[in-house]
Amino acid sequence: MNASPTQTPDAGRIAYGFARDKGIALKGGDTPVFLMREGADPLALLEARRAAGFPFTVEVLGRDAYDSALTDIYAYDGLDRDGGDADDDTESLSRIIDEIPRSADLLDAASDAPIIRLINGLIAEAIRTQASDIHVEPFEDKVSVRYRIDGVLSETVTLAPRLAPLLISRIKVMARLDIAEKRVPQDGRLTLTLGGKGVDVRVSTLPSRFGERVVLRLLDNEKARLTLDQLGMSPATLASFRKALSQPNGIILVTGPTGAGKTTTLYAGLNLLNEATRNILTVEDPVEYALAGVGQTQVNPKVGMTFATGLRAILRQDPDVVMVGEIRDGETAGIAVQASLTGHLVLSTVHTNSAVAAITRLRDMGVESFLLGSTVTAIVAQRLVRRLCPHCRAPYAADAAEKAALGVAESDPLTLFRAPGCASCKGLGYQGRVGLYEIVTVDSTLRGMIHGDASEADMARHAFANSQTLFQHGADLVRAGTTSLAELLRVSREDGEGHAGL
Repeated sequence: MNASPTQTPDAGRIAYGFARDKGIALKGGDTPVFLMREGADPLALLEARRAAGFPFTVEVLGRDAYDSALTDIYAYDGLDRDGGDADDDTESLSRIIDEIPRSADLLDAASDAPIIRLINGLIAEAIRTQASDIHVEPFEDKVSVRYRIDGVLSETVTLAPRLAPLLISRIKVMARLDIAEKRVPQDGRLTLTLGGKGVDVRVSTLPSRFGERVVLRLLDNEKARLTLDQLGMSPATLASFRKALSQPNGIILVTGPTGAGKTTTLYAGLNLLNEATRNILTVEDPVEYALAGVGQTQVNPKVGMTFATGLRAILRQDPDVVMVGEIRDGETAGIAVQASLTGHLVLSTVHTNSAVAAITRLRDMGVESFLLGSTVTAIVAQRLVRRLCPHCRAPYAADAAEKAALGVAESDPLTLFRAPGCASCKGLGYQGRVGLYEIVTVDSTLRGMIHGDASEADMARHAFANSQTLFQHGADLVRAGTTSLAELLRVSREDGEGHAGL
């Protein structure tokens, strides 16, 4: 039963429906393996073995691991706009591109077929590589398709410029956008099915010189179910954040740049609070993930539904916990403060570079300092850094510059890690991301400093006297070999976001 096969069988020999329902799948490669879901009927394995007709090994997986593997195996042939699942043989992205006709009549409906397959292939490949965004960018001599993987963009394929109108028009049809309107930006959404797993895609178009640019944001619903323990906070930061969430009222802010994972952190906090005894309401732009048991409202400025309008309406719905997607203006900030003063727990985000800077930002919006001191209970700042690939990661002796960056004396030994790249990480040296966090808890001393309009430097000096900054948390991860020093310096500066001298 453990003998090696003489040829590499195709994973597509097992129909997707059988693999999904019976819990038996075939993972191809140099050494094919039958994957068996925990609790699957052994008779189904015998049937798959009979159909395959070659020696094999068996790997038993838990339900979540099996479902994830199923998505990878059937990535290309399971994608369908209307929620169905196909069982065609898998095909590579390059093969799909090669089969696109060199010329096509835009009025011929039949010419849509290869374009649909191309879009399906692009999305399937993005999901397989765990990309968060797909950028379709038309230029004079090409159409560039780039994926953002672990926060970094890289060009995946280039297409002929004649394909731009076909590709973009089809995406707009799928997202129910106006294909005739090419002069103004549009936003839409579509739902796909990949290997039985629902995938939400947010679509944004923007007019440019050579046609419309399109960005597709892939929303992984698994992130909405993350718990606080899975975020990567240090034990001290996690304890402080949990304590803030346990308060009956107050404002908890999460800060950081776009793409830093602020919404994921807020959702993890809401999952902790999501009990039948609480009424939790949110107003978001847009609603990224559906949370069971939580009332979620979408911002729509075109009809006057702003954050301020939505928050004002939410407060008439008898909430216990309120989440505001972002505090962007003084009106929203003022209503959030009033909501806290009237006994509500308010969670929101602010775009600042550090936790303490959120106080200054809210002051600039017009919120009185004494109100901030009375309502804000905790501020979390965060970044995401790429993890070193565990398969090719290797230690090395740090040089003088690296020691200086981490505050280590030149005479002291320091071992760091780097990854040259391998097949597992596709030569990048990184796989996945981990969060860096700092938290400012507003105690009586800091409350007085806020009330007295103290400077950011003074507030930071007190706030981080006994807790880690973003840079210090990142430095710990660098020493542990979780990430590299270059990656830490890419997202956090010691003289600013790291609060040097504290």
